[in-house]
Amino acid sequence: MPTIFEYYDANEEDHFYHWMESFLGSVFSALQFLVAPIFGSLSDVYGRKTVMILSMIGIGVSHAVWCFADYFYLFVIARIVGGLSRANISLSTAIVTDLCSERKRSKGMALIGIAFAIGFIVGPIIGAIFASRAVKFSHNFYVFPAVFALSMTVIDVLLLIFCFKETLPKEKRASSIGQEKWALKKIGLTYFLFLFIYSGLEYSLSFLTHMRFNFTSMQQGKMYLFSGLIMIFVQGGYVRRIPPGKEIKSAAVGAFLIIPSFILIGISNSVEILYIGLALYAYASATVVPCLTTIASKFGSTSQKGTVLGIFRSLGSLARAIGPLVSAVAYWSLTPTVSYCIGGLLLIVPLILILNLGKELPKIVQKHE
Repeated sequence: MPTIFEYYDANEEDHFYHWMESFLGSVFSALQFLVAPIFGSLSDVYGRKTVMILSMIGIGVSHAVWCFADYFYLFVIARIVGGLSRANISLSTAIVTDLCSERKRSKGMALIGIAFAIGFIVGPIIGAIFASRAVKFSHNFYVFPAVFALSMTVIDVLLLIFCFKETLPKEKRASSIGQEKWALKKIGLTYFLFLFIYSGLEYSLSFLTHMRFNFTSMQQGKMYLFSGLIMIFVQGGYVRRIPPGKEIKSAAVGAFLIIPSFILIGISNSVEILYIGLALYAYASATVVPCLTTIASKFGSTSQKGTVLGIFRSLGSLARAIGPLVSAVAYWSLTPTVSYCIGGLLLIVPLILILNLGKELPKIVQKHE
């Protein structure tokens, strides 16, 4: 993404396009916030497979538009279409809920987290390779990652059509969209606040490492590789084995560790301190969101899981839409060190909420199991 914006920003003196990077990231997440509950509800009525295919086709269209993004407005259109179609994550959690019993649901959610971690490793490396070739193909370098993404999406659609079996039989589908949403309010608020602050680190980390340590795209790829490997080991070796009822405790540990991770990254004056902060950050990334998602999956009847998880994921998308905008203002106005330290201190709030959930949720969840 930074390389793409450097391409558009080449002749722009006020660096408008660098500000647009945070804005586009926020718009992308805001659109997911709007469509995730809709796709989830539709999947409860028409089945997971049909709606997942529609979602992936929309993502493919966004990549196709990206292939021809000679002008910035085409790139914006591609991001908007992608945001409106990006319901595959919430649908994947609904599919896992369909397939897994209560006792095995943590393992299923951990597998989704592992898939994310693998993408977290492979994606930046692929991006670094494309970025390293940007100088050679300076005019249309963006075509290569766009075609690659489009090819992967086409493969996904074909696998869905020919290999994926429907996980929600017709007899278990909802005849209409239910109204039972109140039970998600407390856990949804916690999830929202955590991701609101957390997303700021995601969007500004590349800028910090480039400005403070002069990291190249390849060095940033290695940094994300380091974080991704930790996430895989934690999710594969620990999260998937968390027994039912212990998710809140695991989420609390992760929420606690991310506080010093923000502060260490913010004050880091050496690569060693940066990587210590990244290790804590990766552990928190691997535990908090999967555990909260597992708890949310326990709410609602079988025919309402898509709606419930769609709403839950949309809260995360809204947080990721607003968080980067606020983070960008703080990062460029207050300096990176101050903004990261403030973010770390603010993360005490979701930690307190998670600890309170540990006292209240067992009674609430019991009513829905």
